[in-house]
Amino acid sequence: MGKKTGAHIVWDWNGTLFHDNDAIIGATNAAFAELGLAPITMEQYRALYCVPVPKFYERLMGRLPTDAEWVVMDEIFHRYYAEHRVGCGLTAGVVELLTEWRSAGRSQSILSMYVHDELVPLVRDFGIEAHFIRVDGRTGPSGGSKAEHMVRHLASLAGVDPARTVVIGDAADDAVAALHVGARAVLYTGGSHGRASLEELGVPVVDTLAEAVVEAERLAA
Repeated sequence: MGKKTGAHIVWDWNGTLFHDNDAIIGATNAAFAELGLAPITMEQYRALYCVPVPKFYERLMGRLPTDAEWVVMDEIFHRYYAEHRVGCGLTAGVVELLTEWRSAGRSQSILSMYVHDELVPLVRDFGIEAHFIRVDGRTGPSGGSKAEHMVRHLASLAGVDPARTVVIGDAADDAVAALHVGARAVLYTGGSHGRASLEELGVPVVDTLAEAVVEAERLAA
């Protein structure tokens, strides 16, 4: 799509473009069951979720999982999620929003903490890959922060100015990653965090992705 110097959106995937809440909570509870922990509701998840993910487990267990427990829980989580994500789809209105942003001559990309080799074919299967100048998933261990991944992601985007870049995601970590690279952030309440926890970050918080794009236009102007 050529050199980009205008407004740019970095989209999060899970819980933002991809509405996978049911698969996420099911996978979380499958991981908890392995350690004999009681299941949690989506409301509890949205109130307590944080990264790094072991800290989230600590909030529920009263202690950090051991290294051995973390390996087991992480493996179960990803196995369950892979089996159940097939029942999930794009968030309502995503295709139109991506099309309109691209048609206006602006650029967009995806940075996700979902494993790269599974993310890319999933985006392709939904028929939306052409809207993005780059799609990056996680290539290292799971459970960490998005900030350093964001550094590498933006460095790979020729002509994209962090000052005119807006990260749209559903988690506090999306805002932290944006601020880490000098970008802006808009947080969406439809995914992993409830509004109260998102509002603690001091960035715009919206209830729809359409509102998020409007905010992105304003912030990147």
